[in-house]
Amino acid sequence: MDALKQGSDALFILLGAIMVLAMHSGFAFLELGTVRKKNQVNALVKILVDFSVSTVAYFAVGYGVAYGTSFFTGAETLAAKNGYELVKFFFLLTFAAAVPAIISGGIAERARFGPQLIATAVIVGVVYPLFEGIAWNQAFGVQAWVKSLTGDEFHDFAGSIVVHAVGGWLALPAVVLLGARSNRYRRDGAMSAHPPSSIPFLALGAWILTVGWFGFNVMSAQTVDKISGLVAVNSLMAMVGGTLAATVIGRNDPGFVHNGPLAGLVAVCAGSDLMHPLGALVTGGVAGATFVFMFTLTQNRWKIDDVLGVWPLHGLCGLWGGLAAGIFGTKALGGLGGVNFGAQLLGTALGVLWALAAGFVVYGVLKALMGLRLTPEQESEGADLAIHKIGSTPEREANW
Repeated sequence: MDALKQGSDALFILLGAIMVLAMHSGFAFLELGTVRKKNQVNALVKILVDFSVSTVAYFAVGYGVAYGTSFFTGAETLAAKNGYELVKFFFLLTFAAAVPAIISGGIAERARFGPQLIATAVIVGVVYPLFEGIAWNQAFGVQAWVKSLTGDEFHDFAGSIVVHAVGGWLALPAVVLLGARSNRYRRDGAMSAHPPSSIPFLALGAWILTVGWFGFNVMSAQTVDKISGLVAVNSLMAMVGGTLAATVIGRNDPGFVHNGPLAGLVAVCAGSDLMHPLGALVTGGVAGATFVFMFTLTQNRWKIDDVLGVWPLHGLCGLWGGLAAGIFGTKALGGLGGVNFGAQLLGTALGVLWALAAGFVVYGVLKALMGLRLTPEQESEGADLAIHKIGSTPEREANW
């Protein structure tokens, strides 16, 4: 029976890892559809190569930083217990690699390839796993400290803060240090729209992410005996709440409509195992509305050229999710309890401040040492030709 449980747990978390791995194709197509045609190839290449660099960094350094586990031992040892620890690494790697995938969308269309890969290695190897270890592995005694102050530990079941808020708040300094895309904001105050290249690809990316998210959330239980149907239903309700709010407030704009479910799912990650489905619906709805309002504000008023809106979507909706777990997770509002707003506020603030500071350090150093941005000529030509020497439709372009 013990062997059967070990095998079942390994298969369970392996399926989760595969579902979240598939989400990275969603990141790729979401970015491909949002950027202009001359940057589509770059969008696809970045996500795949970022994932590969993330794998090496997390295997060699990051997983050990977060969980104290090293893989530099014999294969016989690694294969023990049906290789569950290795499969668990695979699953958690897909979470870690989501952070540079998030950042990629914010800095699209003008970032150099090499510096971003270096940033990915540093972020996945050190920055992300330090906070991951704090939130999910009792590192540095921070959770004990939070509990001593508030009565409960900081709760983040599937990463509203650990993954999404950290990714979004790391992206904000990168976007600010890079500056806006060429001609996005003119000196006379006018703005160039820079419209998406493909709404169908944008929608495809959003759908892939949405479907994979049920592996992201449900499989965060990590073992079969801890699986919760409540997590699945709450994820569904938050997705729907985000979609409906973004549709109404975004006035049927397809970009907002297809980011709405993602906003809801970002927000529900933290408390999806605690909330009542109605609480999850409200959490998703607030997230969808937040994304539309803040995306419009940052782009049009603050002139922060965050191409995919990753700071509003992941940074702010993730922040809201961390707080929402402390509201709708309480028994007073139909939740299971074991969480309070004070603990969630403190844990969320720690994650946001850590990511914001680390983002300015990592991208600030890279900017000073080697530069972050393509030359004006390369940006005008497009990252596809400037970096990869081929466009998304080379045969058609050759015929022209």
